[in-house]
Formats: sequence, C-alpha cells, structure tokens
Amino acid sequence: MNGHLHKMSLFLVLVSLSLVAAAQQGAHVYRIVIKGGHVIDAKNNINELMDIAIQDGKIARVAKNIDTALAAQTVNARGMFVTPGLIDIHAHVFYGFEPDHYLSNGTVAVLPDQSTFKSGVTTVVDAGGAGWKSFPLFKKNIIDNSQTRVLSLLNIVGEGMRGIDPYEQNLNDMDAKLTAEAAVANKQHVVGFKVAHFTGSDWTPIQRGVEAGKMANMPVMIDLNSIYFSLEELFTKYLRPGDIYTHTFIESTRGVVDPIVDLKTRQFKPFVLQAQKKGIIFDVGFGGGSFNFRQALPATKAGFYPNTISTDLHKGSVNGAMKDQLNVLSVFLAMGMKLPDAIKASTWTPAQVIRREELGNLSVGSEADIAVLSVRKGVFGFRDVGGNKLTGTQKLECELTMRAGKIVYDLNAISSNINVTR
Repeated sequence: MNGHLHKMSLFLVLVSLSLVAAAQQGAHVYRIVIKGGHVIDAKNNINELMDIAIQDGKIARVAKNIDTALAAQTVNARGMFVTPGLIDIHAHVFYGFEPDHYLSNGTVAVLPDQSTFKSGVTTVVDAGGAGWKSFPLFKKNIIDNSQTRVLSLLNIVGEGMRGIDPYEQNLNDMDAKLTAEAAVANKQHVVGFKVAHFTGSDWTPIQRGVEAGKMANMPVMIDLNSIYFSLEELFTKYLRPGDIYTHTFIESTRGVVDPIVDLKTRQFKPFVLQAQKKGIIFDVGFGGGSFNFRQALPATKAGFYPNTISTDLHKGSVNGAMKDQLNVLSVFLAMGMKLPDAIKASTWTPAQVIRREELGNLSVGSEADIAVLSVRKGVFGFRDVGGNKLTGTQKLECELTMRAGKIVYDLNAISSNINVTR
C-alpha cells in the first residue's frame, strides 16, 4: 500500500513538473481555463472555489489555482458560479412552418439555439413533439442542425403533438410496439416517452406509454389533461420508479387536472411525497399555463420540492411568466430552495433521470458543457401563470455558456483577454 502511494505521489510530482516546464516554455497545455469561480458539481460533491481547465472539448482538470499561463484563453469567473451545462428536461423545439401542426413541425415550438445558451442550457429534451412517424423529420431538421444537444421523449402518438384534437385523442395511433422500436433504433437521441393532452377518461394512453417504456427500458413522462385521472391512482397503479410526472404545480381555473394541493383545504396531499419516495420523478414544466404559487408554496412548505426543474419551453411561455430556465430556478430560490439543490435539479438529477450520466457533471474527461452564472442581489418580482406575484431577493443570470468546449454565449465578454480603449 505504501509503495502504491509513493508511486502515485511521484507521478503527481512529475505531472506538476511537466506543467511548470510547459508554462516556462510558453506552451499552452489547455485551450481554456475558467478561473476563480465557485464550482457547483453535484455528481462530484464540489461546492467551493475551483478552476477548470478545458482541452479538446473535454474537462481536462478541476483543481485550485490552475496556472493561467498554461492556457490559450482565460475566462474570468471571479464572483460567479460555475456549473455543468444546464439540462432542460421538458422543452418543445420541433419548430417548423407547417400550418396547424402545433408542437410537431409547427410554429408554436421554438428553435433551440435561440433560447438555450443565453440561459446556460446546453441540453434540451423535446417532450413529445415527435412520434415514431415524425421523428426522422425532427432529427433531420432540428437535432442535426442545432449546436444545443437535442434529445427526445418520443410521443406515444405516432403523429406526435400535431394538435390536441384530433391527433392526441386518437387511440388508434398510440402503438406501444412501433413507438418502442423507433426509440431503440434511435437510442442515441431518444431518452424516453411522452403521454400528453388526452382529455378522456380512458387509461389506455398511459398504459401504452408505460408499455413502450418497459419494451425499450426507458422512462415515461406523463402530462395529464383530464380531471378524470386520479393522481393517486396514477402513482400507485401505473407509473414505475423512474417515470416522470410533469406540470407538478399546475392549478387550472377550469379544474381539469387533479392537483397536488387540495383546492378546498389548501393542504398538500401526502401521497405525493410518498410517490416521490417510491421513485417517481416530479418535474416542474412551468410552461404557459402549468405553474401556480397556490400549489407550489404549500408543497414546498410541506417539504416537497421537484426532482427536476424544467421550462416547458415554447412560443407561449418564453415571453410569459416562465421566460427561461434561469428565471424558473430563481423562482425556486425565492421559495426557499438552496442554490446547490436548484443547480442539481437542472444538471445531475435530470442526467440520471434520462439515463445520460455522462451529462450534468464536470468530471475530468466529460464533454465540456459549462454554465457560468452570476447571482444578482436586490428585489425581484416573479409571476406564475395565474398572475400571482412572489418577491425574491436574488436572480440568476447567465454570464457565459460553453458547449463541447466552445464558448457559445458570453454576456459581458468575460472570455476576452484583450481590452481596448477609446
């Protein structure tokens, strides 16, 4: 054992000497060093000041006091937080120009690169825009043409989200076998399944979604749109550990969805926390109509927080109460969530949920997807979709985003090493 430790110490000394020699000779060992930031990396239990070195698009080193002379470029992150690139597990990015195509090659979806990098997001999961019939077009038009890493929850409806009525009500187009086969054939991009917007009382869509999940060994995300479905029955009879319930904090004025907080007593329903402990994943999915403080505040006061924080990004939410991923994180900070927990719910936890554990972390060797964030202090107002307001004292803002080692967004030129004067 002592011999092993001696060899390891000798190896580290030799590495350090080689780095010093390289610095003295003016050689660049690293492409970029992010200097002086407070690193939050849930996978590796890091929550302190650290430097990060990037080379060949990968994390090369995470340590204190990495010499900037070893880098071709330095990012000054002093006073900022450095995290893995954020993962938005519920977005709608199957954009297109087809009329009346809703979120499947239609104009209600948004292009990913225009909405992701400015909020520190490097990976989005399109939640059900494409079904097995439309996935090839989604891949060709969006996945293959985006800098953002775009993944897919394949809709149980073969046509995808072409419209709530009639497409998403068509039980005949909900084929578990064909959906599962398409997912397995495209497992580089497909990470699970989506069941959404069914307005009837038939459990068939959910049963077929879970059936596809079992066939492909992937999770299923459920988006309820009917008062006929009991949440408790959904959690106890249909969903498996690892399956996802989205729009957790929805409260409809029309009473079309069974809520997690009783509408009369305003008490949080304890079976929800029991379902979470069982392993069911609770996702935010803020959206244009799916987040209400009258649900979220009683839940958080009862000790219930979501597993994953997501936007439900689409044309109707980006200019509404939702805005972007960092605004949603800021909402949860205002409700008492700690910053490391909010970051984890947007990085390492969603990476685990979609079973892409190479993402959402800053491990050496991982692809260098990184967000540099500042926390503004002051008085800030946050809206929900019902028009209710909550005041907070801090707001997250993206300073810089890196995707696969390339700087794709830099708000205040913190990656520029040359200053010019007028």
